[in-house]
Amino acid sequence: MRLTKPLCAVVTAGFLVAATGSAMAQKKYDTGATDTEIKIGNIIPYSGPASAYGVVGKAMEGYFKKVNDDGGINGRKINFISYDDAYSPPKAVEQTRKLVESDEVLLVFGALGTPSNSAIQKYMNAKKTPQLFLATGATKWNDPKAFPWTMGWLPSYQSEGRIYAKYLLKEKPGAKIAVLYQNDDFGKDYLKGLQDGLGDKKSNIVAEESYELSEPTVDSHIVKLKSLNADVLVIFTTPKFGAQTIKKVGELGWKPTMIIANVSASTATVMKPAGFDNAQGVISAAYAKDSTDPQWNDDPGMKEFKAFLAKYVPEANVADSSALTGYNMAQTMAAVLKQCGDDLTRANVMKQAASIKDLQQGGLLPGIRINTSPTDFSPIEQLQLMRFKGERWELFGGVVDGEAGGER
Repeated sequence: MRLTKPLCAVVTAGFLVAATGSAMAQKKYDTGATDTEIKIGNIIPYSGPASAYGVVGKAMEGYFKKVNDDGGINGRKINFISYDDAYSPPKAVEQTRKLVESDEVLLVFGALGTPSNSAIQKYMNAKKTPQLFLATGATKWNDPKAFPWTMGWLPSYQSEGRIYAKYLLKEKPGAKIAVLYQNDDFGKDYLKGLQDGLGDKKSNIVAEESYELSEPTVDSHIVKLKSLNADVLVIFTTPKFGAQTIKKVGELGWKPTMIIANVSASTATVMKPAGFDNAQGVISAAYAKDSTDPQWNDDPGMKEFKAFLAKYVPEANVADSSALTGYNMAQTMAAVLKQCGDDLTRANVMKQAASIKDLQQGGLLPGIRINTSPTDFSPIEQLQLMRFKGERWELFGGVVDGEAGGER
């Protein structure tokens, strides 16, 4: 049957309405997402004892500006709202409530620090609001059964601790080990990884010396540890105290093999203030490229990062590894939001975050991939050892899996 023009127009219009209705039906939003915007909340210590990490938040903010300049994610602009929690758990709770209840964000992303995230974890899960890609490697973030709305991002501190134990068992099996650690979940997590990794050689640890975050200096602790004549000093601290430790060890003329946690391995905020002479031979582990390492000068991923930093965070020091951390984390967040398509419900955000398969990012070391599953909320589980030489870190050995069970 041949349709008359008016009837044909009606039928065509009907198809358009049906198609439009179908497209509209596919779009799903929770609080914090619309056709034009995605609101992301964040808390970072821009002040206080861990303020060296403030650049993590600045890099995240810069990355989302870049995303918006490039057209947004699936046509939506990112509204990134970041508050200072001063590395204070009560302040973290206050700022997070503001983000969720007043700013009405879709999710909280990249909150920094074990104490702050511990303080808000139950609240976020009660609110069924994603607490995603935390800037802390505490092992407890990988607990999808008890806390299905919380997911870490950094390699777990226990994994990293086990990697240092593997190195010591192989290279210095009879060494006397002294440990300086921060007296909170952050420091204790690292310590447990080291202890577990040493196994029946745990007795090689001759001292486990803790310090409080409120202490202005750890100098007295270093003097005490030196008196034990340990061969190895393992430093599980935040940057300020890492720099103090390396500097004091040098001033005392003590010559132990030093191992420092990845979170305090920044050339700009730890090694340089400690004094490059004092930092020679210090060992750490990495999952990300070092922007000061000449081997990445022609690397496309590093070129992209440096161009980004120059344009969007010009005040940041390119040698500060925290800037690359914020950039890398924001890239992962953007990839998940892109994967969400037009279903920007909180449940789908978590579903997509738990479905990352072999994501490769330009700022990560070759061989390091991001993977998650509904039963594995630990995105990065491999690291590579490195040693400080001259004014930069040099990688050695291959990529090591730090999980207790070996392979994923």
